[in-house]
Amino acid sequence: MGAPVSDPAPQRPPPEDGGARVRPMVLFRWGVYVSLGVLATAAAAVAVYTTRGVLIWALVALFLAVSLDPAVRALSRWHIRRGIAIVVVVLVALGMVAAFLQSVIPAMADQFHAMVKDFPHYLASQQHRSASLRQISDRYHLTSQLNKLLASLPARLGSGAFGISRRVFSALAAALTVTVLTIYFLVDLPRLQRSAVLLFPRAHRAEFGRIAGVMVDKVGSYMIGNILISLVAGLAAFGALAALGVPFAVPLAFLVAVTDLIPMVGATIGAVVCVAVALLATRLWPTTVLVAAFFVAYQQLENYVLAPRIMRRPVQLSPAAVLLAGLIGGAALGLIGALMAIPIAAGGKVLLSERLRARDAADTDAAAPGAGETAPQPGQAAPHAPPADSAQPVDRRRQPAAQDSDRRDDPTPG
Repeated sequence: MGAPVSDPAPQRPPPEDGGARVRPMVLFRWGVYVSLGVLATAAAAVAVYTTRGVLIWALVALFLAVSLDPAVRALSRWHIRRGIAIVVVVLVALGMVAAFLQSVIPAMADQFHAMVKDFPHYLASQQHRSASLRQISDRYHLTSQLNKLLASLPARLGSGAFGISRRVFSALAAALTVTVLTIYFLVDLPRLQRSAVLLFPRAHRAEFGRIAGVMVDKVGSYMIGNILISLVAGLAAFGALAALGVPFAVPLAFLVAVTDLIPMVGATIGAVVCVAVALLATRLWPTTVLVAAFFVAYQQLENYVLAPRIMRRPVQLSPAAVLLAGLIGGAALGLIGALMAIPIAAGGKVLLSERLRARDAADTDAAAPGAGETAPQPGQAAPHAPPADSAQPVDRRRQPAAQDSDRRDDPTPG
């Protein structure tokens, strides 16, 4: 009898994840790297929050530089060097701002003083006209409360003179900083544009460079056109208010020009304020009615004649997009954000439109006839091609031998 066969030794299952164990030092290094990344991100967030004021100034300066760049390029097309064109544009812009402030601030100060002085008289005249307003004033003692407020106003202004002076100097410092940064951005704007394009892959740099140029052109044209329309609105409002004898024409016209910068609702806000002041300071008929009629007619003229002629080149946005962008910008940065949000939204629309156009062009090229056919590989006959030996002479003397060899090689019985 043969030797008994012993059972094979039981095989141990391989240890689970035996090769995936990580050494403690590797885990420690990973933890250090993650901790350093979190600390760097937190430090960057704190730095951005601490310097948010300076960053907002830089953003406003960049926005102004983009807005003034079309004028600089227009001068450059007249064979003027970019540096000289920048100097000319900056001097013209500063001169216009200085002339505007020189003509507006003294008149605004005088008329504001007159408004504060004569406002109780206007309120008393309105109480004599309206019995309901007189009852409300007697119930809540509006006249006495207003007189106390106006009497204490000089003392409050005197006590807060230090705070007002500090705010004035802060505003001057901010204006000077924004002006200097705007000049620097104007000088370096082409280089900044090329540097931004280098962030994209090489295959898409030409496309994004063209899109960046279109965005700068559209945003600059939008801002210049919007400023021109606002100036026309302010001048027209001043002429109408002065002709109708409405007091405080200069500050009201300035308010109309500023609010007209806000699309959709800005012109309406300025018109409502002017009509309210005309109602309080003058008679209902004919002055207040004529003021209201003027603003209604001017808004129609601006919407259908002036704005389409000035704003032909900039991109057009839907009313919902304009309102939403204005609300988001106003919630983020106040009035400056509301003014900057519309051109930024226009630039975003330009970017989206160009990307969609490029995608549609790529789809059209792919769907073109013959675009999907590929070249035949080596050793592979082209589709619908004639046989390879059809163009060569056939040696008929060797055909029987070839048929005999085929019969010998075929194992199938004949």
